[in-house]
Amino acid sequence: MPFARLMRALALAVLPAVAAAPAAADTYPSKPLRWVVPYAAGGGSDFLARTVSQGLSPRLGQPVVVDNKPGGNTAIGASETARAQPDGYTMLSADNGTLVFNPALYAKLSYDPVKDLAPVTLMGRFPMILVAGPGLKAADVKGLLAEAKARKEGLDYASAGAGSPHHLAMELLKVETGANLVHVPYRGAAPALSDVAAGQVPIMMVDLAAGAGFIKGGKVRALAVANPTRLQQLPDVPTFAELGYKNVEAAAQVGIVVPAATPQPVIDILNRQLVATINDPVIRQKLIDFGIEPVGNTPAEYRDLLQAERARWHKLIHDLNIKLD
Repeated sequence: MPFARLMRALALAVLPAVAAAPAAADTYPSKPLRWVVPYAAGGGSDFLARTVSQGLSPRLGQPVVVDNKPGGNTAIGASETARAQPDGYTMLSADNGTLVFNPALYAKLSYDPVKDLAPVTLMGRFPMILVAGPGLKAADVKGLLAEAKARKEGLDYASAGAGSPHHLAMELLKVETGANLVHVPYRGAAPALSDVAAGQVPIMMVDLAAGAGFIKGGKVRALAVANPTRLQQLPDVPTFAELGYKNVEAAAQVGIVVPAATPQPVIDILNRQLVATINDPVIRQKLIDFGIEPVGNTPAEYRDLLQAERARWHKLIHDLNIKLD
């Protein structure tokens, strides 16, 4: 075949594929969407997904079905989403563990958060709070650190599990203050918080959503928030920065990602409708009341945030040699 005819044939073969992306975006969505949540029903991530999905569905004109796929420290849901058709009909609630911590904590991972998943938007943040139960005699952070340094065996702290934001937030505090803190992992924030409230373990970092009821009920004391600013729900509780520890900032961050090859026009549609839903006054207030700080940013902003978070937390994990396999 002459070269000119060959090039023309190749160009004609490519044209349908090029035209397909805008056409797909023009008709998207034309069927129900599946929202994978890599946690069991009833937790904070599940509440966030179900609350936002209620407002997202009418905006997209299609049902949005929440599908809980717990297990593997979120790897099961993440792997399933990574292998799904990249057509915008499968999306994943992804937190720090899924997108930031897991690659540093595990030598082998069944998905690559950078190569296999594309960011859509950060939906919200669950700010971390240092709380103490009756097992701690100290009245404030200064006293806590003094007590931890004075104890030869160290001061125990509970967490929602090894590799969780709660665990790594305490390890960050340990590094920044030099306090002798000893990790006591639990299977979830609820049992850990119950033992802190009962005096079995003195302290822990807990997210606002899980801890608000215990704090307001006087079962635990909030000593400091690992947030850039004070929380409107706890206006009297200082930030770690106010106490002289400006690097102690931590939150469970939950966003939406899709399979990496999803067309950008489809991602943009999802982003616009998700952000609009998060900013809806009714939805937004529900999230705030639950203890979630609503965000809603662009795919580029979310990608930049994830890159910065990986650089920050991977260093801590590697420096402390924290491994989960």
